[in-house]
Amino acid sequence: MCGLAFLFAPYITLDERQERMSRALDRLVHRGPDEAGILHGDGFICGHRRLSIIDLSASHQPMTDSTKRFTLSFNGEIYNYQELRQALMSRWAFSTEGDTEVLLAGLVLEGPDFLKQLEGMWAFALWDEHQRRLLLGRDRLGKKPLYYRLIAKGIACASELPALRMLDSEPWMEDLDSTADYLRYGYSLPGFTAYRDVREVLPGHVLDWMPGGEIRQEPYWQLRLRAFSGGPTQARTQLRETLIRAVERRLIADVEVGAFLSGGVDSSLIAGIVRRELGRPLKTFTIGFQERAFDERAYARLAAETFDTEHYEEVLQGWDETELERLIGQHMGQPFADASLLPTTLVSRVAAKQVKVALSGDGGDELFSGYQRYQARVLLRWYTRLPEQIRGGAEKLVRGLPEPMAHHSRSLVKKAHLFLDIAARHAAETPYFAPLMFSPSQLRLLAPDLVGRGHAPPGIPESAEPDDLQRMMAADALIYLPQDILVKVDRASMARSLEARAPFLDRAVVELAFSLPRTWHRRGWRGKRMLHETFGDLLPAALWRRRKQGFGVPLHDWFRGTLGERLKKWLSDEPSVLAASVVQTLLTEHGARRRDHGYRLWLIYVYLLWRRSVA
Repeated sequence: MCGLAFLFAPYITLDERQERMSRALDRLVHRGPDEAGILHGDGFICGHRRLSIIDLSASHQPMTDSTKRFTLSFNGEIYNYQELRQALMSRWAFSTEGDTEVLLAGLVLEGPDFLKQLEGMWAFALWDEHQRRLLLGRDRLGKKPLYYRLIAKGIACASELPALRMLDSEPWMEDLDSTADYLRYGYSLPGFTAYRDVREVLPGHVLDWMPGGEIRQEPYWQLRLRAFSGGPTQARTQLRETLIRAVERRLIADVEVGAFLSGGVDSSLIAGIVRRELGRPLKTFTIGFQERAFDERAYARLAAETFDTEHYEEVLQGWDETELERLIGQHMGQPFADASLLPTTLVSRVAAKQVKVALSGDGGDELFSGYQRYQARVLLRWYTRLPEQIRGGAEKLVRGLPEPMAHHSRSLVKKAHLFLDIAARHAAETPYFAPLMFSPSQLRLLAPDLVGRGHAPPGIPESAEPDDLQRMMAADALIYLPQDILVKVDRASMARSLEARAPFLDRAVVELAFSLPRTWHRRGWRGKRMLHETFGDLLPAALWRRRKQGFGVPLHDWFRGTLGERLKKWLSDEPSVLAASVVQTLLTEHGARRRDHGYRLWLIYVYLLWRRSVA
């Protein structure tokens, strides 16, 4: 895995372009500590930082073709590069053994259509010196990042926002539409960032730019909700073969590959396939919490013992202020509200001491209906049919009970409070795009100046019913997954110079999962029915039976201490779009244990941290 940067700026001197590129690559050193490279030509400069995984002694970047017409900087892994290399050999004289030259050859010989053949994760910048043309591209689901900004008579792009900022001499301004999106969802929507005129290449798209011309961005892949042509037995057989093949592909490397192991179904299943189906040795990594409700080490140990892995674990000792500031300021470069960024960084640190690549279970919930919000959506259909008087009485009863400061997996009262929150947001989340952190009425109070602001969410494939669970899963796969989960894992792992690979996000697995009827994914209140019926023999029964937990952190405790006091101080230090009195009410209710506002307070905390550090 690597970091890339590109700058076309003919109006400045070569020395200035080189200085900017050096600063940008310094900001990407964590993504590629093994090697750095810079190539330049008429008006452009291209840079690369390398984390060597395949073809360790060659495949240096940026890479050019034999005529020096094309220059490529590539971040990612192409898992089927060996098959593609064989198909291209009659038309290309290869000088390396890695996947970078395969991508270069394919793009030169076949153009952007070549991307339809790739299996893997990638972001790239390809400069055509003859046509003065830049191609930027990202993988189908956006596992690898790529940001860009049009500048005077030119363009700049980079793997991370802090690096991109080093390529630009103009000040960056906050995009209040993105701020409104952040307060709703906890992240920026696809294609946008926290800054005006700073964009990201969309997942599954190719961007085409020439000096003096308009940007054209076109999809080469789109998620389709097509119906599976066979029956459940055939689907299970195909799923088993497809997922095992996806895991096997992600073991391709010239360095050792390990695996994250949370103790949940998805990561345990990946570890089980590596050990039982493929017979490979495996190191696994997990972290725990001092707070018992958030600690999953017992389940991770059970999986590790079952599959006889070489297992490593550490415990998160509270929140790390310095680490959070580093992640937001030096890696994210914009506000990001998923608090599991911190434990993901810690487990990446544990893994990076032993390996350079780690498999993850990301994508299993979106593809196979694992989130509890899907269960809540099913329950909501029945709840909304009840007479209003009965619903009002139930809400009054539940709201009269103090909301427990506990993980939702261990408290029915907590779950009831969360369900009522979902019910209150039902109209605002229909049609569903992503889970809301603040409802429209709450956002009007919190940030009145942002009323009516925000970017339009991208289109989501339609299913038979407007609020059908399959459409909800597709929305999570196209918005929540690339903007939250994959951003978190990429930045947390690459901050430790560790490459994370997600077998569930193999194209064949994704397309198969979304072809299956939603009734095949759920049994009663439980999801992942198809996974259970396909791989029930692989995991211990205790892992299949356990409650869905997620990678949560004890924010409720953190904001009743130093974190809450710091947030109060920040509110008074600097004005922002937030209504300080509303935030103070949230802090008061939280401190008095009347409501658990931990996740909302964290969202606000990170926004103010970003404004103080990088805005």
